Amino acid sequence: MISGAEMMVKCLELEGVEMAFGYPGAAICPFYDFLSYSHIRHVLVRQEQNAAHAANGYARSSGKPGVCIATSGPGATNLITGIATAYMDSIPLVAITGQVNSELLGRDVFQEADITGACEPFTKHSYLVKRAADLPRVFKEAFHIASTGRPGPVLIDVPVDVQQEETAEFSYPEKASIIGYKPRTEGHAMQIKKALEAIQKAKRPILCCGGGVVLAGAREELIAFAENSGIPVCATMMGIGVIPMDNPHYLGMIGMHGRSSANRAMQEADLVILCGARVGDRAVSAPQQIAEKAVVIHIDIDPAEIGKNMPVDIPIVGDIRKVLRILAEKVEKTSSQDWVERAVGYKSKYPSRGEPRTDSVEPRVFIRDLSAMMEDNAILVADVGQNQIWCARNFNVKEGRFLTSGGLGTMGYSIPAAIGAKLAKPHRQVVAVCGDGAFQMSMCELATICQENANVKIIIMENHFLGMVKEFQDRLYGRRYTATVLNGDPDFVKLAQAYGIEAACAATNEEAKELAKKMLESPRPFILVCRVDPDVPSI
Repeated sequence: MISGAEMMVKCLELEGVEMAFGYPGAAICPFYDFLSYSHIRHVLVRQEQNAAHAANGYARSSGKPGVCIATSGPGATNLITGIATAYMDSIPLVAITGQVNSELLGRDVFQEADITGACEPFTKHSYLVKRAADLPRVFKEAFHIASTGRPGPVLIDVPVDVQQEETAEFSYPEKASIIGYKPRTEGHAMQIKKALEAIQKAKRPILCCGGGVVLAGAREELIAFAENSGIPVCATMMGIGVIPMDNPHYLGMIGMHGRSSANRAMQEADLVILCGARVGDRAVSAPQQIAEKAVVIHIDIDPAEIGKNMPVDIPIVGDIRKVLRILAEKVEKTSSQDWVERAVGYKSKYPSRGEPRTDSVEPRVFIRDLSAMMEDNAILVADVGQNQIWCARNFNVKEGRFLTSGGLGTMGYSIPAAIGAKLAKPHRQVVAVCGDGAFQMSMCELATICQENANVKIIIMENHFLGMVKEFQDRLYGRRYTATVLNGDPDFVKLAQAYGIEAACAATNEEAKELAKKMLESPRPFILVCRVDPDVPSI
């Protein structure tokens, strides 16, 4: 005989899960008891939302679905923001929650919450398991759904009595077969032919890449397509890193916080190739205007994303890696060299902003200095707020990764995501950059860093404001700083030392540069506090 809880652990093992992030409670204790006998490494976070964020960082760095675990009621509801964060950025997660006894469902008993109902808008699929015998099928389907097509989170809610229920045998399916779920991976040949013809006719083409290129592992294919075609490249925030910032084809990030060079080229283009990008409002504020004067090709594995925000002339549904490989092989060099020179020339016309300061740390200059110091395959995790924009505009992702919460914009993301990324790639440099507001949303995870001996570096941009909101108040609300001044902040250096983490504070760019070098050379976790002028803008 085998219990449901033991089957759950075996399912994870058979899926090749090596690490899970969670926080136990009574309704998930049977599962945790059997997990203690497994080779799977469990990482105890200090708050359930951070389990989802850590699994998110792990998934994005390892290329495998992340696993997070919580108990019923508040444990499960605390996961929701992390699940929604993963959903908006198409990150493969499997979230496992305990649930109250099946017979008590719907009676509002202690720590009961309808978590499958609550997460319905934020999951690719969810399961409330009623029989232990269904667990192998459910787990197989969950990992398949999470990692195929457009990736995303899947929730498995298991009542405590189902975990305790015993069955006679355990058989794990070799593959998942789900009626109605057959993601298309091959791009339609006729649509690809139309795209190639449109590219050949275009006088001012531009390629806009998004997070879908990263998720598809299509970096090499995209660079090959850009080089073979000669088409200039821009990126959404989630597409940062698919092509190095110093690549001659790259114009920068588009959008309200993007590079003027990229935005101008996008506005002037007569052909726009959207690749794994939904171009939301922060990327393109007026997509209709672009579509009116440009032919739009949109490549995405999710047909629901094509044309959602910008009208499309040539839709191509399929795996971006496969489609780009075909395009790279068949495309001809663009004859519009005048356009290429003009678009690339915008980069020098709109140089990076900021000059080193001696009265505070100029964050844009510091991020460029940090980028030059870090290893080529380093992982930078940016939180949400001004620090996110400073990093997105100024950090040169070479062979590593740029991780951030782009869709939901979740403050407090960077530290737990950096933990997940570091545990997935222990030999890579992992640096989290956050504001003093975002840091205080997840600073409890310093204990997780210590417990797991995770060599994560944290940079706190300290300006004693919720900086991004302050910018809005500067422009639109007469500098009335309602609820944005961070009075009562702790001494972050002393706080770090209380955890046994080395820390230092920089008051000038020269100090910040020297301390960043020391931080990167340290074999242990390190927190660098940078004192920033609150009036430094995002861009």
